[in-house]
Amino acid sequence: MNTIDQAVQLIEQDKLKEAVSILRKYIRKANDDELVMIADLFIQLGLLNDARSILESLLEQYPEEADIQLALAEIYIDLEEDELALVQLQSIDSSSEAYLAALIITADLYQSQGLFEVAEQKLIEAKQLAPDDYLIDFAQGELAFSLGNYNDALFHYEKVYHQVDQVADVDLSLRLAESLAAIGKFEDALEYYKNTASDEPDILFRYGFIAYRANRLDIAIKVWEELIKQDREFASVYNYLAEAYEEEGLIEQGYETAKTGLTLDPLNKELLLTTASLARRMGQIKESYRYARESVVIDPGFKDGILYLIENYRSDGDFEAIIELLTHIIEQGEEDGYYKWELAKAYEEQEDYSLALQFYQEAYLDFKADSDFLKSYGYFLVEEGRKKEAIQIFNRYLAIEPSDEEIENYLARLND
Repeated sequence: MNTIDQAVQLIEQDKLKEAVSILRKYIRKANDDELVMIADLFIQLGLLNDARSILESLLEQYPEEADIQLALAEIYIDLEEDELALVQLQSIDSSSEAYLAALIITADLYQSQGLFEVAEQKLIEAKQLAPDDYLIDFAQGELAFSLGNYNDALFHYEKVYHQVDQVADVDLSLRLAESLAAIGKFEDALEYYKNTASDEPDILFRYGFIAYRANRLDIAIKVWEELIKQDREFASVYNYLAEAYEEEGLIEQGYETAKTGLTLDPLNKELLLTTASLARRMGQIKESYRYARESVVIDPGFKDGILYLIENYRSDGDFEAIIELLTHIIEQGEEDGYYKWELAKAYEEQEDYSLALQFYQEAYLDFKADSDFLKSYGYFLVEEGRKKEAIQIFNRYLAIEPSDEEIENYLARLND
């Protein structure tokens, strides 16, 4: 058994240190072909600098050997020495059998640098040299995908998919699914997701998400349940799964799922709000308010949480709570006209008409073109005996809603 075969056997037995030691000692005795084999083994073992040293030495002896140039270029890329890689790639003669591979690698390198037009030109040249090479179609698909040109990506990926379903570590089914999802074809995307056998958590999450967007909650729930079995600490799935359960009417399962998610990610404001919604549907009103308030404490600008609280406080007739909430939120610097409108309505319900008027007036700056606000404000002004102002507001309202005969007649009576 020769030295290289002995090293290969040691590698197969996971005796890597012994194998590397033998190979390094043998380098001085090895002939050129053996040196190439050793360099290849070093690349496989991730010992790129060892391989680099051998190949650079060989290149000095064979400066036009394209295979060495190509191998060195790939090493340089892995070592993030892009300029050296380009020097080797551009040195490969167009008559060489390695030229096509050099074009594809060069395109990939330019793409990673954000030089997309140059990358595209290299791939077009490669396509002219080898019109039937699916690797070029794949590279064009990857470029289009990275640029968000999903229809172009689909065109290229589908050509590859007719020949192979995987290139390197890329599953073509997943690329096709993601491209279809990106242009809103969720049902078609699901068909490709079904073809992948991957159980990686990230892929399962995306599969479930696409199913959710396609309104296939049954698939989404099944996939996300499998994801949690694979990785219980995949925190971002819990909110989506809880919402899917809620939409399917599985309230208790949704509530327990949301609470489990909060043990992993207690500061997730969206999950807190989902938990609040499910708690309310479970009849746990105090808990519902607690979760919702926590979401707003985490982010005073979390409008969904604030609106949820306003809606439910109003439903429960707790206008004092609305006033307390919105006063605090505005003090935190959240100057939203809608909050002032809601404050105006809450003060009106509490019969504190001076403060109600103040906030109606402040909200008017943001809602002077909102017909619902103008109608509400107009009626309030009439109740307050401010008929001249009410007439102005109703005139403005009718400029937006000229077909509202009820308000037109009401305004006529005010004028009389």
